[in-house]
Amino acid sequence: MERASQALLKTEYFETEKLCLRALWAARRARDFERMSRIALPLQEARRQRRQIAVDAGPVAVIARTADVPKPLVPGMYLVQPPMIGAEARTLRESLFRRGVPGLVLCREPLTRDGKWPIVAVGTQVIRCKVEPPRALERVEKGSITKDAYPQEADGSGPSGTWFDAAAEALGDAAIAKLVPDDVPEFRVDDLLEFLDAHPDHEKLHQRLADACREAIGTPEPETERRRGLVDDEFVF
Repeated sequence: MERASQALLKTEYFETEKLCLRALWAARRARDFERMSRIALPLQEARRQRRQIAVDAGPVAVIARTADVPKPLVPGMYLVQPPMIGAEARTLRESLFRRGVPGLVLCREPLTRDGKWPIVAVGTQVIRCKVEPPRALERVEKGSITKDAYPQEADGSGPSGTWFDAAAEALGDAAIAKLVPDDVPEFRVDDLLEFLDAHPDHEKLHQRLADACREAIGTPEPETERRRGLVDDEFVF
């Protein structure tokens, strides 16, 4: 972690994140929860700084097909929408990270009947929440895979930083709501690791991970099998 701390001081946020992730998973394999608790917060800070750079850069594009992805990739906020899906949003996020380009990527699904956008993040566990679109949208029942017409005659750029921040926060809060309070701490640690893998841009998830790690220190290895994340069924289009 000394190298990660030095990288953070040098504002080398991508290097800090890589080193923290490597150390975090090594500590998890060793059941070193005390070390994990100390790693979570520098990881949070590196990701916070990276996310802020992306938000400050502004909206980049609404990505509905591969051709919409700018070449080369540039810093900023990317909204992925149908026919593209959450897995493709994850691929875009990982491409930005590999290239050292600060980016905040969110994926929305078709407009629901109550006028909301489901926001989804995928990994070992899937996280969803519903948020208000950037503006009121009429539902299109036929001929639109998105069930709306966003953006309409726009320049192709995505929603504002305020909307991105609020949607990313709601998504992380939905992940926290999926935690089972009476699970053994080690199971909550693993849930939070999976939530952060799907949605790394949420500060409270990192804080909850640090808390769960501290609670897991010195606990015996669980004898029961961890239950996996539940499937949401409320997000009908």
